Amino acid sequence: MAKRKNFRAIMSGKQLVLMPGAYDALSARIIEKEGFEAVVAGGYAAVGSMLAQADMGQSNMRDYAGHYARVCDAVEIPVYVDADTGFGGVNNVRQMVRAFEAAGVAGLFLSDQVFPNRCGYLPGKQIIPVEEMLAKVKAALDARRDPDLFIAARTDANGVTSAEDAIERCQLFMEAGADMAKPMGFDTIPDIKRALREIPGPHMATLSQAAGPKARSLEDLEAAGVVAATFPSVALFAAANAVRNVLRLLKSKNSLTPCEEHLIPLDDYYDIVGLKPLLTREEAYDKAAAALVQKRAAE
Repeated sequence: MAKRKNFRAIMSGKQLVLMPGAYDALSARIIEKEGFEAVVAGGYAAVGSMLAQADMGQSNMRDYAGHYARVCDAVEIPVYVDADTGFGGVNNVRQMVRAFEAAGVAGLFLSDQVFPNRCGYLPGKQIIPVEEMLAKVKAALDARRDPDLFIAARTDANGVTSAEDAIERCQLFMEAGADMAKPMGFDTIPDIKRALREIPGPHMATLSQAAGPKARSLEDLEAAGVVAATFPSVALFAAANAVRNVLRLLKSKNSLTPCEEHLIPLDDYYDIVGLKPLLTREEAYDKAAAALVQKRAAE
């Protein structure tokens, strides 16, 4: 699958690649239209958009698989997704990998939190024993049919036990065969440099609104050796703010007129959602059907 090969190329590259987060198929299409090379689809944005709730593990594997399938189908660029805790034990992990692979994802990451998983930046996290997580990593690797499917393992140990535990877990994840191991919460440049020194494989930085402000720049990340930076909630927060502002304007002015300048132009929207190709395809099938009827009538 070309998308998976492209994602592997990104993760083995030397330049920092920016990966905005999509909360649905439309936001993914906009990300692609704006020239980004890959998109991330995480649980934080998915739960926010699907359920209008904070991410505390309320969704399930099949909901995610359907959600990710729609996102993947909307774009031609790789989609890297959140696989939560694998949604159970090793057999659940196996089902998840098969379902997400069928959905078209280019890569996924597993967390070592207890089930149900919650956003890594929220309080109250707990982690499973490292042996249990290693079994899940092995199950995930064995379950994939396409060897290009990128499988990463993430630990939340830094916010539960210690940074040293997080580093050691990541080292074990890589020894188990993971394509990448990420210590969640290593967000400062010194932390990231430590992760790059002590954990084999590529490093992906997370720039989430849920993390709050951090003293780092994209230039600093690239200079440190980070290959990708995800912005998992930027589109969700932008969309929520835009919708709220327009609706407040509509309510206060009791008129659509002042809202117009804040709305995407109709032609731009139709370009994003591909109206012209849909109409062209529809017309082609109608002509083909009419030709068949005419042929039968002439016989």
